[in-house]
Amino acid sequence: MSATHLRTALWLAGTGVPVLPLRAGKGPMGNCAACQNTACGGRPNMQTPGPCTCPRPCHAWAAATTNPAILTSTPWAGVWRQAAAVGYHPGGAGLTVVDLDHADAVAWAREHLPATRTVATTRGEHWIYQGTMRSVNGVRDGIDLKSTASYTRWRGTGTGTMQPLPDTVRALADKTPASPRATPGTVTVPWLVGGGECRHRSPVYLERGIAMAEQQIIAATSGVHATVYRTFLAVLSAHGRCGCLTETHIGRLFTAAQAKGESPRHCATAWSNARAALGM
Repeated sequence: MSATHLRTALWLAGTGVPVLPLRAGKGPMGNCAACQNTACGGRPNMQTPGPCTCPRPCHAWAAATTNPAILTSTPWAGVWRQAAAVGYHPGGAGLTVVDLDHADAVAWAREHLPATRTVATTRGEHWIYQGTMRSVNGVRDGIDLKSTASYTRWRGTGTGTMQPLPDTVRALADKTPASPRATPGTVTVPWLVGGGECRHRSPVYLERGIAMAEQQIIAATSGVHATVYRTFLAVLSAHGRCGCLTETHIGRLFTAAQAKGESPRHCATAWSNARAALGM
C-alpha cells in the first residue's frame, strides 16, 4: 500500500470525487477480502452484492465513495493495503474523461477538441471536462470516454483550466471505431419484431434479460471472447432497437465481461461488431 493511496483517496473524497481502490492492471477491487473477484457471490454489475458484510454496493464504480468512514472502515483497510492505485468515478464527480491512449490520439484531440484540464498518463493523456455523458470505449483508435457507469485511474491534478463538456466530445459516443477487430464465431439471432417498437414494455423483462446475459458471461469457462460477442449480439437483438438500453445496462454487461478478463477495448469492439452485424 499504502498509506499514500489511502491519503490520496481521502483527499479526493474531501473534494467530492468518489474513489475506489484498484489492483495491479487497473482492475477494481472488491470492498473486502471476501469480495475479491466477486467471491462473495455478488454479481459484478455492482447492483446486487453477495452476502458479505462490507459496505454496499460492492465492486467498481458503483462502490466508489466520498465517505471517509467507509474508506477507513475495517473491511476496506485490508483492501487499501493491497491496492496498486487509486481509481475514481468521473460521472460521480460530474466529469467526463477523454482517455487518449497513444501519441496519435493525443495529436487528434489537440486538433479537434477544445483545450481543457490535461493529465499525463503512461502512454498518452487524460483530457477532463466538466459534465457527464454515456461512457463508451473505442470511439476512435486509442480513445475512450469515461464518465457515467465507469471508473478510471487517478493520475494527478494535471494542468490547464477545465472546460464544460463540448458537443464534439458528446458526438464521439455515436461513432463506431474505424477498424474493429474481427470477433470469433458466427451467430444467427432473430431480428427484433415490430420495426423498432418495444415488444416487452416492462422493465422486469429487460432486467431479467440483462441479468441472464451477465450470468451467461460469468458462467463461461472457455471461449470467453466468443461468449461475450454472442451475448452482446443477443441483447442487442432483443433490446437494441426499442430505446430501452441505457448506459447502466451496457456498463453492467461490460463489467461482467471485464470480470472474466476481457479488456475494455475488446468489450467495445465486440459491442460495435454486434451492432454492425445487426445493421445498427
